[in-house]
Amino acid sequence: MSHDEPTRAARLLSAQAKAVRLFETIEERGLIAPGQGERAVSDRIRDLANELFGTTRHWHKRIVRSGPNTLMPYKENPPDRIIGTDDIVFADFGPIFEEYEADFGRTFVLGDDPVKHRIRTDLPKVFAAAKEHFAQHGDITGRELYAEVSRLAGEAGWELGGWHAGHLVGEFPHESIDGADIESYIAPDNGTPLRRTDKAGRTCHWILEIHLVHGEGEFGGFHEELLTLG
Repeated sequence: MSHDEPTRAARLLSAQAKAVRLFETIEERGLIAPGQGERAVSDRIRDLANELFGTTRHWHKRIVRSGPNTLMPYKENPPDRIIGTDDIVFADFGPIFEEYEADFGRTFVLGDDPVKHRIRTDLPKVFAAAKEHFAQHGDITGRELYAEVSRLAGEAGWELGGWHAGHLVGEFPHESIDGADIESYIAPDNGTPLRRTDKAGRTCHWILEIHLVHGEGEFGGFHEELLTLG
């Protein structure tokens, strides 16, 4: 599949808009609730994506994590956990809409814990500040943006929970993004500019993901969406 750049951008934005609607419906229907297992919630969200959009494929593993599991980076596979009454939960899904990938993550807080509510409030603020920094620096590298995300996290009183802060996104299946291809990540070892074209000559589009963790190692939160569009 090959589309011109305006079409590619429009398709990626459309995919994200559907992901936004999916997550709004998750909250409207109360799918994330005390007493539910993480895997069961993940399956319900999968079924909801199919109900709303006919989506049956996801380009990366579906993630719902709660409590101490929210400290775990993407590659970990913690045991299934029952969501508690005063819990923090994040969901990270990569649904495929009309052959274009979305990658979207949000955090939910159950109960009244002020620190958990603060991390949820800070997540979109750190994301917005990092996105603005990206917009203001035309030749920024993956290394430089990661450093800025880390600085913003520390300024807000949190630590970063992962070795990278985002990755390439595009048509399915997109260019391989694994640990061996560091230029596909917003990471300390990526000294290449983020604004560039890929091997096929297409504009690189990026996902920015913010994984903040509590300094005492109690819990974390997650926020993820498009960096280069929207």
